[in-house]
Amino acid sequence: MLGERIRNIRKQKKMTLEALAGDELTKGMLSLIENNKANPSMESLTYIARQLEVEVTDLLEEISSQELRKILDKAEKLFNMDLEKVNDKYQQLIQLIEPYTPKLSHGYESARLLDIYSRSLFRENKKGWQEISDRAAQMYEQMNLTSNRASIGIFRATVKFAKHDYIQSLEIFLKERTELETRHAYIDPMTRVDLDYNEAILQFAVGNVEDAHRVMESAMNYSKEHRIFYRIDDLYRLAAAHAFMSHDIEKKNYYTKKLKQYGEFAEDKYSILFHDLFHVMSLISEEKAYNEALELIDQQLLNLEMTESYKSYFFLEKGKALYGLGCFKDALIWLEKIKIPTYLHHPFDLSSFYLVESYEALCYLELGNRTKAIQAAEVAMQNIDPLPVSPYKEFIIETYNTIKEKPAEDL
Repeated sequence: MLGERIRNIRKQKKMTLEALAGDELTKGMLSLIENNKANPSMESLTYIARQLEVEVTDLLEEISSQELRKILDKAEKLFNMDLEKVNDKYQQLIQLIEPYTPKLSHGYESARLLDIYSRSLFRENKKGWQEISDRAAQMYEQMNLTSNRASIGIFRATVKFAKHDYIQSLEIFLKERTELETRHAYIDPMTRVDLDYNEAILQFAVGNVEDAHRVMESAMNYSKEHRIFYRIDDLYRLAAAHAFMSHDIEKKNYYTKKLKQYGEFAEDKYSILFHDLFHVMSLISEEKAYNEALELIDQQLLNLEMTESYKSYFFLEKGKALYGLGCFKDALIWLEKIKIPTYLHHPFDLSSFYLVESYEALCYLELGNRTKAIQAAEVAMQNIDPLPVSPYKEFIIETYNTIKEKPAEDL
């Protein structure tokens, strides 16, 4: 109640009744107000708020802006933690924010808490996240917070993306982007790059390579022109991945070099890590330098800071290199260690990991186990079937056909 809120804020600020009463209120009247035995006039309430150095709305609301900021600060820290280190973070966020949701009606803190809450509900497969997301979006719109509103639009597209419905995801994204650009005359540079980056990802996902390239190049040029370099590492990584898949060695070398330069300049270990990964991939697929690749892989796997999800990328390359050297049993050991990271949904990433079963199939074939070879090849075919055409998909299909057509007596 109002009196309790006044008393709580006064005590937080370590003020006495006399200090708060000042020259305009008596200690007795203030005591009555704090005990909810008297209602202050608007003039008195304004005076009390001024003495407490808060807004009048902080006294009238059931939860003050100061308290909301503390909750939001805690929520932001938890929300930005690595899921591998705090695997129940979304559950914790729901427990933290849920009691306050009925009271979140206006202001940045309320909108952001609702935003985080809706995303957490979605991650935990709980109902109602859409309505909460709509509330947050409406509040961002009212405050003209373009970047936050754009983030919700991207999130809505990501929901379908995570279900591998890439076409629907792109449609939602383009609709959200059009509405945003229609309603907001000015879009800040970082939000503009964010929109371009996410559109490029989705255009690649549905196989619209020309549109993806156009948007991606636009984002990189815009980022350099405005000297913000926001998302530049992600853009270099995306460009390098596509160049690698399309066998464009010149562009692949260019973008991986840029990725390394950025990593060294920004001291970004993940940019350097992916540069090294692309280098290893090139040694295996282009140069057939399997032993050199294995040396680099083993060096990377000694990195104690590397998470399990990143290790899987190098496990895959180690399996491929060992297969190339004819060490089929050893290759199977490393291929069986691989776990596809749960956060991966892009066809580029998924297709690369769906190669695992194809290489297992080839190893089994070389070891004379045609039954297991066919089983593994069929799993790879089932996994890759819904994904768009790519060199990885072509390899998986080719491997399956080779194994199916190979007579048993040839083994």
